[in-house]
Amino acid sequence: MKNKPILLVPGEPKSIFFEIFFKSIKNKNYKSPLILICCKKQFQKQLKKYKIKKELRILKTDDLIKSKFNNKKINLININLYTSQNKKLNLKYSNEYISKTFQLAFTLIKNGFTNKLINGPINKKLFLNNKYLGITEYIGSKFKKKKIGMLIYNKKLSVCPLTTHLPIKFVTKKISRKLIEEKILLINDFYYKNFKFKPNIGVTGLNPHCESIHNFNEDEKIVSKAIESSRKKLIKVEGPFPADTIFLKKNRIRYNVILGMYHDQVLTPAKTLFEYSSINITMGLNFLRVTPDHGPNIKMVGKNKSNPLSLIKALNFLDR
Repeated sequence: MKNKPILLVPGEPKSIFFEIFFKSIKNKNYKSPLILICCKKQFQKQLKKYKIKKELRILKTDDLIKSKFNNKKINLININLYTSQNKKLNLKYSNEYISKTFQLAFTLIKNGFTNKLINGPINKKLFLNNKYLGITEYIGSKFKKKKIGMLIYNKKLSVCPLTTHLPIKFVTKKISRKLIEEKILLINDFYYKNFKFKPNIGVTGLNPHCESIHNFNEDEKIVSKAIESSRKKLIKVEGPFPADTIFLKKNRIRYNVILGMYHDQVLTPAKTLFEYSSINITMGLNFLRVTPDHGPNIKMVGKNKSNPLSLIKALNFLDR
């Protein structure tokens, strides 16, 4: 799979993706060919806006298998984006466009063309329309994968939320020994497959200080049991630890990954520590799907001030 093409789905038509893409390729020569799946007309406007002189190569899907690629030109497969004066129609066209770009990428992956995908930032609320918790679950469903996980990866320390974009009031209902064991195994297998070592995994508790005033303490009855059974499988995992101290320097340096019970419990400290130098990876797929660890940032569109580091890290990860 070395040097297979990296497919790039830009995501929201109005986002900072093209700006950070141009910054990412400015001073770096990637070994893997980069192939954008997006609207040619929209992209040409962005080339002009950011004064990019690189030539464009329009690809046809029927010729991809026979073609040879490099990054001397910008490779692009065109998907038309329709616009309207009507806001509701524009949302409809935008969602259809994002769906078509994803669908083409999925088809190419399923056909064995490549095993590398990056998608740009997406407004989950508008695109998913409450059908999926997040893009992680959306992509997993398209490949009929139920055992998947979100890994916010940084070489120094990665984090994984047991539950993703789930309202807090539903979190306790979702936590189970089975789910914790599945996520621990996913993390262990992902690291062993991609980095050739078994990671040290720390697990947070659900309750403050892992204590509860109720008779039923999830950290004792569920989390501890899942950790104990995972250790019997020779997985290097410890916990549960209080979430308010596990990220202290003397504690976090002991682990490669910290598994938390809910989204903000581990993403907040991770983003505070590493800001734009982490990437979002979906574990459990039969290909590598990565996305920058930030949103569309519509307020910054056109200002040319956005930080490209997370996209650069995503490209570097797939270009190994």
